[in-house]
Amino acid sequence: MNKRKLGKSGLEVSALGFGCMGLSFPNAPTKEENIQLLRSAVELGITFFDTAQAYGDNELLVGEALQPLRKKVIIATKFGFKDGSIRLGVDSRPENIISVAEASLKRLRTDVIDLFYQHRPDPNVPIEDVAGTVKDLIQQGKVKYFGLSEANADTIRKAHAVLPVTALQSEYSMFWREPENKIIPTVEELGIGLVSFSPLGKGFLTGTLKEAELNMGFPRFSKENRTINQPLVDFVASIAAEKKVTPAQVALSWLLAQKPFIVPIPGTSKLHRLQENIAAANISLTNDELNKINSALAAIKIVGERYPAQIQNVVEKS
Repeated sequence: MNKRKLGKSGLEVSALGFGCMGLSFPNAPTKEENIQLLRSAVELGITFFDTAQAYGDNELLVGEALQPLRKKVIIATKFGFKDGSIRLGVDSRPENIISVAEASLKRLRTDVIDLFYQHRPDPNVPIEDVAGTVKDLIQQGKVKYFGLSEANADTIRKAHAVLPVTALQSEYSMFWREPENKIIPTVEELGIGLVSFSPLGKGFLTGTLKEAELNMGFPRFSKENRTINQPLVDFVASIAAEKKVTPAQVALSWLLAQKPFIVPIPGTSKLHRLQENIAAANISLTNDELNKINSALAAIKIVGERYPAQIQNVVEKS
C-alpha cells in the first residue's frame, strides 16, 4: 500500500489506517479472531492502528496482536477522559495524562507510544499545559508524536505553538463535511495531518448500519433522519455502480483524493471488508468525477446531530 506523511512531521503511515475501536464492541468476534484480523491487516500493508484508553479492553487487544510486529507498525492511542469513560467527561490534567501514558504503555506492550492524542479538549485545562505535558513525555522517550482529536482551529493553533501537532483526528466523510470549513484549511496551513475517523459514516454510506449504532441513540440515525439522509446513500451507490466498485471504495477513494495529508481509518471486524477497504487505495477518481461528486454532495442536505445530547455537550465544549 502507498504511504502518506502526516503533515510536515515526517511521520509516515499507510494511506489507510485501521480503526480498532469496533473490535471491542459487544458481539465482536473472539479475541483470537480479532488478533488474526489485525495481523492480517499488517500483512496486507496497513501500518497505522488507532486505539484509545476509552475503548474498553481495546489497547490490551492491540498490544497483544501487534507486539510480534511492533517494528512494522505505528500505534496511536488517546488520553483525556475521566477513568477512560466518555460519559464521565473530560480530564486532561497533567497528572492524568502522565498516568494514562504509563498505563497505555503497559497495555500496548511497548516502550513508546507513536502518536498520543488528546481525545477531546478539556475546557478546564489550558491546551498549552496539555501540550507541555506531552512535550515532557516526548523528551522522556515515552511518546514520539502529539495529536489532537476534534479540536477547533483556535485550540489547534495554541497547542501547535507549544509543541508541533503531528495529526488532528476528526470525523470527516461524505456524510460529515464540516471540517472543510475551518479545520482542513488550518491543518493545511500549519502542516498537520488529518486522520479521518468514521470515513464510512459508521456504515451509513454503505447501507450497512449495524444494530449497535441504531441502538446508541445517534440523532442522525433516527428513523426519520435516515429517511431524509437516504439520498446520499443512493448517490454513493450510483457512483459505485458506474465505476464497478463498492460504495465503501467510493467513499474512501473520495477522501483520499481530497488532500495528500488525509489518512482515513475505517474499522471492520471482517477480513473481506478489510480487503475491500484496502483496495480503495488503488481506485482513482478523475477531476470530472470529483467535480460531479462534490456538486451532488453540495445539493444533498444532511440532518441530525452526530451524538446523543450528553455526548454532544462534550464535543460542543471543544
